Amino acid sequence: MSAPHSRQPRSTRPPKSPDTPFSDDTETVDPASQKLQKVLAAAGFGSRREMEEWIGNGRVSVNGEVATLGTRITEEDRVLADRRPVRWPFGLALPRVLIYHKPEGEIVSRDDPGARQTVFDNLPRIKNGKWIAIGRLDFNTEGLLIFTSDGELANRLMHPSFAVEREYAVRIMGELTREHMQQLTSGIELDDGLARFERIMEEGGDNSNRWYRVVIREGRNREIRRMFAEVGMMVSRLIRVRFGVVNLPARVKRGKMMELDVKQIVTLLKWAGMPVPDVLPQTRPQDKRR
Repeated sequence: MSAPHSRQPRSTRPPKSPDTPFSDDTETVDPASQKLQKVLAAAGFGSRREMEEWIGNGRVSVNGEVATLGTRITEEDRVLADRRPVRWPFGLALPRVLIYHKPEGEIVSRDDPGARQTVFDNLPRIKNGKWIAIGRLDFNTEGLLIFTSDGELANRLMHPSFAVEREYAVRIMGELTREHMQQLTSGIELDDGLARFERIMEEGGDNSNRWYRVVIREGRNREIRRMFAEVGMMVSRLIRVRFGVVNLPARVKRGKMMELDVKQIVTLLKWAGMPVPDVLPQTRPQDKRR
């Protein structure tokens, strides 16, 4: 990952997102009292949205009473999540961020009734928390997946209001006309609403298989495949190459991963409009491999 910059990259590399931090919705909370779901997310139990579901399903208690949405807590409160004690996250700690090159044939889920391979099977075990996936990729889609130990960071980057750019390399059977490209950037009406690409860039290929780069700001289920189908084109390969300011490095091959270093994580936090700890670690923790 590199910091955003204004130089136009070569066609073999995806363009960077604008150097605009997410600062409109930064929340300032009295440290003596915080939202329960925020504390759970910061403690590494999951994203804030997941924690709201846990609270709604009665999986969290405060001082022996089942918690409800809207509950605020202090350091003196005793919190259990799935009967496990929650350690209050004192101060700011630098989150961990991992990028993974997901191959086709893996699902972005911890459990699958069909016993298929999941992306979490390949990740290192993390102490005192868990890896949280920032977004998803379909079973037949490959490319960049980002994982973090910080539920608040995951919530910020996944929230629709932030409209993070996602860039994909797409191979289709056939060739888009100018009219097709105009349709796809102006908007295609799908069964779940209007969808559009921010940009489409031609990347070459032969007559039967053409490559394109597309940029989109949302991640609905099979959205890109459905958009191309609406103009009569079938997607034969789909690879995510960028999410916001995080690019998929060429050296990270399918099924491999790379943990971001301290400088890269600080860049990501600043871009996302999140606070950066005053004291930064010199090295990253070492975890056991599966």
